[in-house]
Amino acid sequence: MQSKKLLALFLFTCFSVIAQQKITIEEIYTGAFRAKGMDELKSMKNTNQYTVLNSDRATKSQQIDLYDFATLKKVATLLDTKNHSQLSDGIDSYTFSKDEKQILIANNSAPIFRHSFTADYYLYNLATKELTKVLEQVQEPTFSPDGTKIGFAKSNDLFIYDIASKNTTQVTTDGKKNAIINGITDWVYEEEFAFVRAFDWSADSKKLAYIRFDETEVPQFSMDLYKKALYPTAETFKYPKAGEKNAIVSLHVYDVNGKSSKTINLGSYNDFYIARMKWTNDANVLSAQVLNRHQDNLDLIFVDGTTGVAKVVLNEKDKAYVDVTDNLTFLKDNSFIWTSEKDGYNHIYVYDKTGKLKNQVTKGNWEVTNYYGFDEKTKTVFYQSVENGSTLRDVYKISLDGKKKVKLSQQVGTNAATFSPDFTYFINTYSSSTVPMTYTLNNSKDGKQVQSIVDNTALLDKLKKYDLPTKEFFELTTEKGHKLNAWMIKPKNFDASKKYPVFMYQYSGPGSQQVANDWLDTNDMWFVMLSQEGYITVCVDGRGTGFKGAEFKKCTQKELGKFEVEDQIDAAKVIGNYSYVDKSRIGIFGWSYGGFMSSNCLFKGNDVFKMAIAVAPVTNWRFYDSIYTERYMQTPQENASGYDDNSPINHVSKLKGNFLLIHGTADDNVHVQNSMQMIEALIQANKQFDWAIYPDKNHGIFGGKTRIQLFTKMTNFIKEKL
Repeated sequence: MQSKKLLALFLFTCFSVIAQQKITIEEIYTGAFRAKGMDELKSMKNTNQYTVLNSDRATKSQQIDLYDFATLKKVATLLDTKNHSQLSDGIDSYTFSKDEKQILIANNSAPIFRHSFTADYYLYNLATKELTKVLEQVQEPTFSPDGTKIGFAKSNDLFIYDIASKNTTQVTTDGKKNAIINGITDWVYEEEFAFVRAFDWSADSKKLAYIRFDETEVPQFSMDLYKKALYPTAETFKYPKAGEKNAIVSLHVYDVNGKSSKTINLGSYNDFYIARMKWTNDANVLSAQVLNRHQDNLDLIFVDGTTGVAKVVLNEKDKAYVDVTDNLTFLKDNSFIWTSEKDGYNHIYVYDKTGKLKNQVTKGNWEVTNYYGFDEKTKTVFYQSVENGSTLRDVYKISLDGKKKVKLSQQVGTNAATFSPDFTYFINTYSSSTVPMTYTLNNSKDGKQVQSIVDNTALLDKLKKYDLPTKEFFELTTEKGHKLNAWMIKPKNFDASKKYPVFMYQYSGPGSQQVANDWLDTNDMWFVMLSQEGYITVCVDGRGTGFKGAEFKKCTQKELGKFEVEDQIDAAKVIGNYSYVDKSRIGIFGWSYGGFMSSNCLFKGNDVFKMAIAVAPVTNWRFYDSIYTERYMQTPQENASGYDDNSPINHVSKLKGNFLLIHGTADDNVHVQNSMQMIEALIQANKQFDWAIYPDKNHGIFGGKTRIQLFTKMTNFIKEKL
């Protein structure tokens, strides 16, 4: 009898240990919980096939493999790096020529800023199997549509490489660091308009349009790089802060045969942005999207490539700002598809080639979140939307006339699609808070699954021993009546009779979203780890966040941080009144905009929050860039109170709780100046606080053991102070 009791106790102890296995920071940030995917998935244009970049660990090689959409069977290996010693370092990315007979392969990439990089490029001929190194440390090489040339940028100038003759023609000659950039965006365009390549080929390959940036008058920012040298080196670049001079932009068209450039007179604009530029299906018509500096007026302009005559074909105005997207799609007759939130929600519209509205394709109090394409044969538009709830994503198709809408996705959560060239099939990428990424082949008739491609059951099996808690999604209503999306992660052994500390996480930036029903990212795994230490984590998307309509998103205009902070404080008050929450132990954390928010919440909500962690925060809106800040705040000259009343640096005297401030010294985005000046303000206010500076780390603060050390520091701070 005694031995049976001992055995039972032993089994119970073993089971408890297994059931409660702790997640570690090392596991999270060394990729132990990374989900499998389909790397570099590309749908072909000329055949009903797709390619994926696969890896073979045994041979330390990579393959560009070609698959059939209908059967999912591998048709061919287009290239294997083990057969090409030049690619022994691997493939970073690849692009096909329009006829898909050549591949341009990037290798040895060197990052510049968030999106930009230089790389070596190899040209692979699929017929001859010949691999040739054609370009060294250049930016954005792009095939001409006829596949005979490659346009690229190097050292701020634009060039054309002729594949047959192997000759290079220099298109521009005035490129100069921190002065003139041709065909590549400047820092602020890259960061805030999210594109790097500022040149484009005409459909007949006879013209190359490009944007020129004259940043001579833009104020220069400098930051020291310490590395391991005896003396630091200074990295300088042009960075227009709010209210300061922007680069002067101009649009040009280069005639390839005539080897001459024409400057386009876009009209009587003053202090403007060329936020997008692309050729239409008409080889002689170039489109450009021009925004005024306030970004509340957008003109879609068509330019005659021969005469250079420009005319406005579509205009959008907004009392706050007009969002720029990549959804402009030209159809065969040069009519075009456009997305806009002019009716209060983001929807799809179709216009004729003169800019006359033909039809609003989608309608309703919900947002289109992705435009996938248009099937000319069936006159069908494919898109993703939040029609079934702002925290969800579903895939739909609809006729161009706005009829015959069909929901194609089958599961509740986040669905995204990659369509076959003929739109017969699509690869559906699905995840939810309980299901990691799965890839399935579905038909486009009714969305039914044809076959599974990749799942992550192995990851789910691996996670069983950790006995993860689930994210609970709910709608939180503040005392003022604002209904906000939220989720909560409770400890697995949650006991409603106990009182738990709460750790709040948010980002809160305009149009952003953190409360979404998708798979757990590394932050989520950290929150799960904290739940194993007895903390409840809560995330609330306040006013100003996205996918609930323009009014909800744009109500923060000219007052960034006012309503967002109010909502986090009010949400914390609601949560503090839950019977199982210790209202004296509520903390808040955020990164970037979220760090701006967590700082403000601790200062302004000093009777609600016990502690805060702010990573890479904006502490003064006057320090941030022109395009982003002015989009929401106008200039500090026009809106001084909006800038100053909502900047945490001006509220340091209110600090009562525990504050941890973190920043990287090589942050080219939110400069360490933000934290340094707030540190000084806190010192002069005689406030005690903790801070950590990460040498030579950018806005992401990563590399080597950095993330492990950083999240260990934050975890220890939470355990000590919350």
